[in-house]
Order: sequence, then C-alpha cells, then structure tokens
Amino acid sequence: MPSVVGIILFILPLNYAGSINIGIGYMADLFKEYFGEYLPALMTVVVLLSTIVSIITVIFKPKVIINNEFLNECFYITPIWITFRIIGSIFILSTFFKVGPEFMHSPATGGTLLFDLMPTLATWFLLSGFFLPLLLNYGIMDFFGTLIKGIMRPLFLVPGRSAIDAIASWIGSGPVGIVLTNKQLQEGYYTAKEAAIISSCFSLVSLPFATVVASFLKISHLFLPFYLTISLASFMAAIVLPRIYPLSKISDEYMVKCQINEEVPENMSTLQHAFNTGVSKANSNNSFIDIIKNGFKIVIDVYINLMPMVMCWGTLGLIVTEYTPIFTILSYPVIFFLNLLQIPESTQAAPAVLVGFADMFLPSVLAAGIESEMTRFIIGALSFTQLIYMTETGVIILKSDIPLNIKDLFVIFIERTIITLPIITLIANFVF
Repeated sequence: MPSVVGIILFILPLNYAGSINIGIGYMADLFKEYFGEYLPALMTVVVLLSTIVSIITVIFKPKVIINNEFLNECFYITPIWITFRIIGSIFILSTFFKVGPEFMHSPATGGTLLFDLMPTLATWFLLSGFFLPLLLNYGIMDFFGTLIKGIMRPLFLVPGRSAIDAIASWIGSGPVGIVLTNKQLQEGYYTAKEAAIISSCFSLVSLPFATVVASFLKISHLFLPFYLTISLASFMAAIVLPRIYPLSKISDEYMVKCQINEEVPENMSTLQHAFNTGVSKANSNNSFIDIIKNGFKIVIDVYINLMPMVMCWGTLGLIVTEYTPIFTILSYPVIFFLNLLQIPESTQAAPAVLVGFADMFLPSVLAAGIESEMTRFIIGALSFTQLIYMTETGVIILKSDIPLNIKDLFVIFIERTIITLPIITLIANFVF
C-alpha cells in the first residue's frame, strides 16, 4: 500500500478540475495557495541563518555542531562555499527589502529567484522529503528494477530500478529527482557514473510546468505533440550521452558497499525474483518514526545547503543574461546552425538557444515575441530537453555527491542542445 500511494503521488498523472498533474503536484499547489505568501520571508531567514551559522562554525568550531555528523555536514564548510552563501545572503536581502542596485533585486533577476523559483522549490522539497520514502523504502523500485533491468542497462547503462527514479523525475520534478538520485548514490544503489547519467539525462522539468510553457508560448493547442517531442528527443539524448564524454569518463564505482542485486537466480522466474526482492526491501524498512526523522533531515539539509546556492548562482546567471550582451555574442555561431536547420527567424531565436543554461524559463521569455509558431514550438521544446539550468538542476547537482563539475555540466548542456535540436526541428516540420 505505501508503494501504491508513492506511485499515485509521484508518477501517475491525474486529471483534476481540468488540469493534469501528479498527486504531489496538487499538494504543492494547495500548500502554495495557503502559505505561498510567507515562503519568500521564510527562505530569506533560511539563507541568512545558513550563512551566519556557517561563519560561526568555521571560526569558533562549537562542539555542538562539530561533533554532530548531520550539523557538521550542513555548516562546517569550505571558504568557497561560505563565500557563495554570503553572496546569496546579499542578493536575498537586497531582493526582499528592495534595497541596493536594481540589477540585484529587479523582477528579472533576484525577484524571479526569491518570489517565483524558491517558493516552488521549497514547497516541492518539503513535501518530497516526507513522501519520497513511500517510493524508495517499500520495495517498488526493487520490484520494477529487477523486472526491466534487461531494458534499462543496454539502453542507458543504468540499473533497472532507475526507471522509477527516471519516471518520477520526468513526470514530477527534476530537482526532486536529483535529490532522490543522490540519496540512492549515498546508500549504495547507484555507482557514481549511474547517478551522473540519471541526474543529467532524466531529471526533466515537470509535466505540469510544460503546460505553463506551452500556454506562455501560445502553443497550448499543440500540447500533445509538444510534450511527445520533448519525450522523444530526451529519450534519444539519454541513449547517446552515457556513451560520450564527460559521462563516459566517470568512475563506475560505488560510494559505499553495493546494496543492489538485480540478477535473477537459477530455477526462479524474473517475476518471482522481482517480487521477492521487493518484499525483502519492504520487510527491512525502518520504523515510521525513523522515516519522519529522516524526512526532517532531508528537508533541513536541502534548505540549508541548497537555497543559498540557488539564490547566489541563479541571480548571477540572470544578471549576466539581462544586463550583459554575453549570451547574445555567444549566440552568433548558433545562427549558422539554425539556418542550416532552416528554422524561421533564426537571428531572434539564437540567443534563446544558449540562455537556457542560466534558467530554463528564459528561452521562452526570449521566444515569446517571435512570430513563427514553429520557432516558438522548437525553442520551447528545446528549453526542456537541455535539462541543465544553473538556477535549478545545475546547482543541485553541484551541491550533491554526484561527480559532475560546472565544466561537465556546460559540456552536457551543449551536447544535449546539439543532439536534441535537430530531432525537435524534424518533428516540428511534420507538425507544421
């Protein structure tokens, strides 16, 4: 029953009041409806608290924090991470109180992060921290993992259990999927390479957000081909990327002792072994109280470690995008590529191709004024298949134990663009 509830919450798309979402998505919307106005203030307090306590910990080394493994990981950090937290604090104070230079707190930079993105992330992580164990701890991943290992391993070079992880990320929330993947890495269910592949190939922006982008680009009437295009292009990228640099170079070793066994014993059917594996996992589950405690730890860890980074790097990325010509200059070679693919209004579309590395919604903002419906369709789909965004998935990967650095992420972003853009364009030619 916990596994069924987990599937309903994280995987099964539900139609309610004329909208399509997953269970946890409806819960998040309800939570934001009642508490959304308080979340920017809460996130401001969280970021400031994270920074102040980190500085105190590094300077004075209080035993209550140093000797506690969990608090030590949260607050006893290196100078470079403290610097990022300080920058994030400056940005969030400027944005919340509307003080300082406008480029720091304008609606297009700090305002986007504090009032739009961070409340959404805070809500999703709060709910997921407590409900993800329903998907992880009661055997459903082990059951399906054993069943479909023969598909996932040859296609994507990952274990079968990652299919549930991938679907939860694909349909639900990319950032939540990365946290789930990192947890599986820490517990010995994924190798470093497998975790890197899953986080950079399957952690797409959620299905509900795709409806928002389609509406913004005025292509809602094409939503079905729009999302099918995203899915097909992402599927092809997920086959290619694990076999090329940088994912191919990552060590295929476990952080801790391997906890996964999807091999089917002799004289036993695959279905029977899958069932036995799932039941064994459910039987070894911790008590309900332990799950609640771990849920609190996951939420606190994400809030303390992640939110300052989101504010810091996200705001910096949006400042560069809004107030400098860097992405416009970098987009000049892209015009040639778009012309080669015969995409209409290529000059206007070119900056939107690269700006997604900063934030996934920016390509849609830049493409909204393009007259060609086909070009808006292509840019909107591409903004999903690029997957690496420094305001969201990128910063979460960098702060996790997944062995990908910022150079790797940029290379993957470019590779995903090169692989998926021709596929999206080909499908768009059939649609239009």
